[in-house]
Amino acid sequence: MEAGVGGGGFRDERVPPWGTQETRELIAARGELEREAAAASAGAAASRSAKTLWEAVAARLRARGYRRTADQCKCKWKNLVNRYKGKETSNPENGRQCPFFEELHAVFTERARNMQRELLQSESGASVKMKLKRTSDDRSSGESDDEEDEVEVSEDEKPMRSRKRKAGDKGQQLRRTVENSNTGRSSIRDLLHDFLVQQQHMDIQWREVMERRAQERLVFEQEWRRSMQKLEQERLMLEHSWMEREEQRRMREEARAQKRDSLLTTLLNKLLQDL
Repeated sequence: MEAGVGGGGFRDERVPPWGTQETRELIAARGELEREAAAASAGAAASRSAKTLWEAVAARLRARGYRRTADQCKCKWKNLVNRYKGKETSNPENGRQCPFFEELHAVFTERARNMQRELLQSESGASVKMKLKRTSDDRSSGESDDEEDEVEVSEDEKPMRSRKRKAGDKGQQLRRTVENSNTGRSSIRDLLHDFLVQQQHMDIQWREVMERRAQERLVFEQEWRRSMQKLEQERLMLEHSWMEREEQRRMREEARAQKRDSLLTTLLNKLLQDL
């Protein structure tokens, strides 16, 4: 059964299961697209819709020999992310673990680095805008002093004052732009902080699970060694008892043989005497 191409077209209700290598190719294709989006300009990265993104992922899987629709790729990715974030149980007793933790961890770590890089770039751009703001403030203060000194304005000075007013309006617009950029920078910083906190929390949970599994494996190995030692002791005891029984049987056989030999010797001697 072959799935349709893209998000639409023919769709079969019987979706084939995802193989291990196919799932790794899905994670790799998603990571490649995120790297390309981070390397491109901010406007180009924001213009890509979710549908276009998953159609590109499906196209890359087709290029690697796997026919999957965009909806199937999106659904599988959501399941992988849910397993990675620990939304499903991670108790080692029932065996439901995230088998692609390392691949997903690499993708999300790279995403965090890209977000941090964008944050640093936005902070450097904001510093340049703050310098422009201080320059415009100095000009505005100079204009206010000139306006206090000159109460009456001649016809020749009106164009000069108009230009100064326009410069003040541009300074106010620049200040508003800087404030908006600061707000956006704060939101990116908060988002990055929440992501890093969540990542640290998941790493702690993962370490706890691994330590618990190691402890359980150690206890199981100790119990297994004790049971093996017990079985070995029982085997030695059975072997020893068998050897004792064999020795007793051999001694009985030898005693019967001796009695038989002595009886035959007596009969032969009696027969010889009668002759």
